[in-house]
Amino acid sequence: MEFIRKLKFDKNGLIPCIIQDYRSGEVLMLAYMNEESLKKTVRNGKTCFWSRSRKKFWVKGETSGNIQKLEEIRFDCDNDALLMKVRQTGGACHNGYRSCFHNVIDRKGKVRRTGSKIFDPEKVYGKKI
Repeated sequence: MEFIRKLKFDKNGLIPCIIQDYRSGEVLMLAYMNEESLKKTVRNGKTCFWSRSRKKFWVKGETSGNIQKLEEIRFDCDNDALLMKVRQTGGACHNGYRSCFHNVIDRKGKVRRTGSKIFDPEKVYGKKI
């Protein structure tokens, strides 16, 4: 995977990755990858990330079933950020929404929520989130 050598990982060996629906263009989430999780994603065709809090790999959907099938990978002009276009099954957000970006801040600073939950995280993960 020659392209990986071009990428600039941070001092912790991570690179931010924006996940986008390949059809609609909707931004679904942001996560971090290290070199190995990126290789796993390319090999398996499903997104795999590095959890900074749990210090381990996680494949999106391994618990919830809401998987992301890889369609395309891009990287930015500085080589320090990734964009992955995916086929999203169910919701990307662990709080039950399709997108993690469901909070909108208007020009006056007021926050409103868009969309509605498409799954109950308590039923999926067995705990209140």
